[in-house]
Amino acid sequence: MKLIVAGPGAFGQKHLDALKRIDGVEVAAVIGPEMDATRATAEKYGIPQALATLEEGLALPGVEAAILCTPTPIHAAQAQQCLAAGKHVMVEIPLADSWADAQAVAALQQQTGLVAMVGHTRRFNPSHQWIHRKIVAGELKLQHLDVQTFFFRRTNMNALGQPRSWTDHLLWHHAAHTVDLFQYQTGEAVVAANALQGPDHPALGIAMDMSIQMKATGGALCTLSLSFNNDGPLGTFFRYICDNGTYIARYDDLISGKDEKIDVSKVDVSMDGIELQDREFIAAIRDGREPNASVAKVLPCYEVLNRLEQSLL
Repeated sequence: MKLIVAGPGAFGQKHLDALKRIDGVEVAAVIGPEMDATRATAEKYGIPQALATLEEGLALPGVEAAILCTPTPIHAAQAQQCLAAGKHVMVEIPLADSWADAQAVAALQQQTGLVAMVGHTRRFNPSHQWIHRKIVAGELKLQHLDVQTFFFRRTNMNALGQPRSWTDHLLWHHAAHTVDLFQYQTGEAVVAANALQGPDHPALGIAMDMSIQMKATGGALCTLSLSFNNDGPLGTFFRYICDNGTYIARYDDLISGKDEKIDVSKVDVSMDGIELQDREFIAAIRDGREPNASVAKVLPCYEVLNRLEQSLL
C-alpha cells in the first residue's frame, strides 16, 4: 500500500518510525513547504520523494492514502482535499479547530465512503486499551477520570525545539484527547460540560491555563486541567477512579493506585500507540471497514469542544 505523509516535523517522524514496522506499506513521499527540512526527513527515512504540496503527493501514481501531520488550522481543509481526490486519510488530532469544519469533513466522508480517521491515540495506547477492556467486560466502572495535561510552552516551538508556523491550542488540540477518551471509556455522551480559562499570553494570543469539567449520561465525572505554564514534569497523566480499583496511565504505561506496575505488554502487537493507530488505519483500508477513531466515531468530541468554546466567549 502506497502512502504519503504530509508534515516532516516531530509528529510526522513518529508516524514514519511506526510505518517502518508495518509490513506491506510504502511511503511514496514526504510533504512539507520548507524543502530543506522535508528533503532531510525524506533522506533520513529513505523516502524516494520530497514534495512541497499535498496536491503533488495526491497525484503520485498508486497512492491510496495520506497521513496528515500538518498545522492544526489546515487539518480540515486538507482532509477534505484528500477525500475529494479519492484517497483514504488519517489526520492527526485535532480533526478541526471549529465544529463547522469538523462537520464538513464528516459529511464528505459519508459522501465518499472512504476511510477517514483521526489521531486520537489514547484509544490505542495499551494502558488505555487495558482499562477499556475491563470496562467492556463489566470488571470496572469508571466513576471519575482525573486528568492533568501539562507543558511548558511560552514560545511558539514544537516538540523538536523548532519554531512553529502556527499556534497550538489547549482546547481544540490537547483537551480533545481527554474529551474523546472520556466518552470512549464510558460509552456515554457528555451531558454537562463547563470550562474556565486563564489570561491569554500577550504574544501567542492563547489561553495558557484551562480547567474543564464534564459529566457523562451515567453520572461519571471527568476533571481536566491543562497548562502551558507548567515547568515539569511534562505530559498527560490520567487517573481512573473506578468502582473496583484506581489506575494511573501515562501514555503506554499503567500503574495501580498503590503504585504497582501493570504489565500491558501483551495487550496488543506493539507498545507504541502511534504504531497501533497506524496499523488500525491500514487494516481498515484493507478490510473495507470503519476504523476505531473514525471521523464519525470521534465527532461527538468536537461537538463538546464547541460547547466548551461557546461557554468561554
